[in-house]
Amino acid sequence: MHQLILWLYSLAVWLATPLLLRKLRRRALTEPGYAVAVPERFGHYPPPMDSLSPSSETEADEQFIWIHAVSLGETRAAAILLKELRPLLPGMRLLLTHGTATGRAEGEKLLLPGDVQVWQPWDTPGAVRRFLRQFRPSIGILMETEIWPNLVAACRRRRIPLVLANARLNEKSRAGARRLGWLSRPAYAGLSAVWAQTEDDAARLRDVGAHVAGVFGNLKFDVVPSPTLQAQGRAWRAASARPVVLLASSREGEEAMWLEVLKQKTPLTPASQAPAAIDSGVNQSVQWLVVPRHPQRFDEVQRLCEAAGLRVSRRSQWTAQPDSADVWLGDSLGEMALYYGLAHVALLGGSFAPLGGQNLIEAAAGGCPVVMGPHTFNFAEAARLAIDAGAALRVADMAEGVAAAAALAQDPQRRRALSERCVAFTEEHRGAALDTALAVLQRLREAVDDRPD
Repeated sequence: MHQLILWLYSLAVWLATPLLLRKLRRRALTEPGYAVAVPERFGHYPPPMDSLSPSSETEADEQFIWIHAVSLGETRAAAILLKELRPLLPGMRLLLTHGTATGRAEGEKLLLPGDVQVWQPWDTPGAVRRFLRQFRPSIGILMETEIWPNLVAACRRRRIPLVLANARLNEKSRAGARRLGWLSRPAYAGLSAVWAQTEDDAARLRDVGAHVAGVFGNLKFDVVPSPTLQAQGRAWRAASARPVVLLASSREGEEAMWLEVLKQKTPLTPASQAPAAIDSGVNQSVQWLVVPRHPQRFDEVQRLCEAAGLRVSRRSQWTAQPDSADVWLGDSLGEMALYYGLAHVALLGGSFAPLGGQNLIEAAAGGCPVVMGPHTFNFAEAARLAIDAGAALRVADMAEGVAAAAALAQDPQRRRALSERCVAFTEEHRGAALDTALAVLQRLREAVDDRPD
């Protein structure tokens, strides 16, 4: 019965291929990275790739360690894991796959000589078969949420251990997995091991058929912000005439909410009229910094701000320091440590619209207090722990968020106390990266022992 279901699923995915190609063409109009190496998505690789693939005689410790990090957040988690994994596997070769252009761009920073980066294969039997035959990974590590039925089934047939690391599953996703249990349950059950972020995630994952082998916490607690970027951000913050509030990783619709609040309740003082000192008590406004989650929206967000009558200065145009403007627009990738260093307080994007929130741990690691909205279901445990530790505040909506962030930004004593709690909060929860790396090493050893003589 399962084979019939998998065949029907494979047929549906194959029939959807033209839709995928059309989507890639459309996305490439705003994000050119989606037009790069499209044949890789279907398991077709250029001849030079052959010299980078292991031969059948290659020793196990020289084969690829395959990590799949679909997007930007998962790629950053993979970077944290790699820092612990490479010393345990000297000379390891990384096979890094992605599904999004931002993930692939971020992943390029993780490559060493001998490593390979390609797109995740589209989940048809042919594409998956060609991918596994080309690279023959010794283990596959899926980051956080990515489960594909044909990929799981093919790895099982080839006796390639496939694990889900830093795994999370919210209630909405569990409900969806249960509705499609005839397809999803065998896929979850086919994983060699699942290492969950929290006990609640573990319970939900078990409920959909996964074998949960450990609860290690969130890899992102082990993040170490770039000292260089942090120092640059803090230098710019010290030079700012007003306290800086960051709308971090904002999603579509949230900037409009924020602008509506500014119009109604907190109009900005023009930057040219700001006093010389942040805490002079004369100026009650703040310097706004907005960093959209998706780079293809940078221009759109600038247009929204300018339509509201606000002057915008973009990060890409700064030289020695930020230009004077009502709103600073963070239009760069890989610089969140700089933006959190620049900000006194951050509003958490994705949490004011029903989108599940974004990762708040990076902000906390940089000592930046967080004000979050009501929607944090994708990071529920981290949000709860941050609130309990006094490193974050919860508000009901954007209006409360703007008011709370502005008040906190202009209260240096309270702000410093929360900043110290942020750093202590992340320090307390470190360790998942090493635990996960050791578990990968153990799974590799078991796979070698299980191989037929």
